[in-house]
Amino acid sequence: MRHKVGQRKLHRTTSHRLAMLHNMVTSLLEHEAIRTTLPKAKEARAIAERIITLGKRGGLANVRLAERTVRNRAILQKVFSEYKTRYATRPGGYTRIVRLGFRKGDGAEMALLELVDRPAKAKTEGTEAADATPETTDNP
Repeated sequence: MRHKVGQRKLHRTTSHRLAMLHNMVTSLLEHEAIRTTLPKAKEARAIAERIITLGKRGGLANVRLAERTVRNRAILQKVFSEYKTRYATRPGGYTRIVRLGFRKGDGAEMALLELVDRPAKAKTEGTEAADATPETTDNP
């Protein structure tokens, strides 16, 4: 029985697993959504929520604690300014996992890990160009 026993090992050494999860959390905080396997998403979720909570608390000590995981200064500034104001009234649950089905190659279950309350993306450039040029067929 594995009651209350640690986290998933993900078939990796400790250093590899921690580096991978820290990189995934950094990418999540930068892009606000990442596509990965379900077990990796569940592990990264816990770390990301901890970092956002540190950002909400503010202070130099919490910046240094967050810097252990997120090594990019620009992303840290984003966490301690933009995310701090965005999630000020939310008591927790800053991320969402959406299941995407199974990967074609190996059958691994894929998931989208995203931040909740993220701003909607604008239309892609290709669809805007298609909308700007109306299609008319005057040829007989």
